[in-house]
Amino acid sequence: MKIAIFSTQPYDRRFLDEALAARDAGRDIELVYQEAALALHTVALAQGCDAVCAFVNDRLDAPVLEALHRLGVRALLMRCAGFNNVDIEAAQRLGFFVARVPAYSPEAVAEHTLALILTLNRNTHRAYARVREGNFSLDGLLGSNLHGKTAGVVGTGKIGLATARILKGFGCRVLGHDPYPAPEFDALGTLVDLPALLAESDIVSLHCPLLDATRHMINRDSLARMKRGAMLVNTSRGALIDTPAVIEALKSRQLGFLAIDVYEQEASLFFHDRSGDIIEDDVFQRLMTFPNVLVTGHQGFFTVEAMREIAEVTLGNIECFIGGIHCANRIAP
Repeated sequence: MKIAIFSTQPYDRRFLDEALAARDAGRDIELVYQEAALALHTVALAQGCDAVCAFVNDRLDAPVLEALHRLGVRALLMRCAGFNNVDIEAAQRLGFFVARVPAYSPEAVAEHTLALILTLNRNTHRAYARVREGNFSLDGLLGSNLHGKTAGVVGTGKIGLATARILKGFGCRVLGHDPYPAPEFDALGTLVDLPALLAESDIVSLHCPLLDATRHMINRDSLARMKRGAMLVNTSRGALIDTPAVIEALKSRQLGFLAIDVYEQEASLFFHDRSGDIIEDDVFQRLMTFPNVLVTGHQGFFTVEAMREIAEVTLGNIECFIGGIHCANRIAP
């Protein structure tokens, strides 16, 4: 079994190689690492492979899937939870085995969410830069207590629940919204409809999958419903947010703070060193001009524990495909 691993970073090699070496079936699997992202113009890199392993910004639409099928590829292995970049209907039509990593260390993303909230709220990123320059002035660094604030968690899946637990531990009143709420949330907070959550929350944190129903769920109308000066946090999917609308809300001071680990047009930016490039995305560049905006480059998942789990589950999915056995992580239309 030969597998092309697209969008490879050094850490992908490390954890996949470690997981493969520890498995008895490892001798029957060959991993071919490709730094390039999967797209129509890079499909040829999968020549001679039985499967491809892709990540969040790889492209697996119908033309790419058809090209992969012509090369003899029969399995698509996502080393992430999201699969909005996969044309599932086309994959089924072509007979592909498609599997993902549905959950990996929810605490990794939840803890990063809190890191963003605390950093932005207490200006620790600005304080760090000041102190390194010998400036110990506190003016401009005033924050507020999280204790006693109302935090709204949109999406009560595993990551949303982990985030709610931490927020409750900080002494926040926690509100939640989910069309299919987890019963465990009852012990953490109060379920409300989305308009109520937006209106009452000092912090709104997004933990939703990207679906037609959730695309641009944060838009001009929903931003207008938020408490003036509230903080918006997105560590889930970039397209949950209409970025131009968010910029307008920041300019009008309706939105007080923004922390994002994902961005709708991140594919050309994130996971690469662009420090020597001219970034041509004017929307992203405008976003970066605000002092009350904090951006990280999709690193919420990036812990040792999560990377080990991703590698283990991905290889387990491969073994299910090889053995023709039931795979709990297989994606159905």
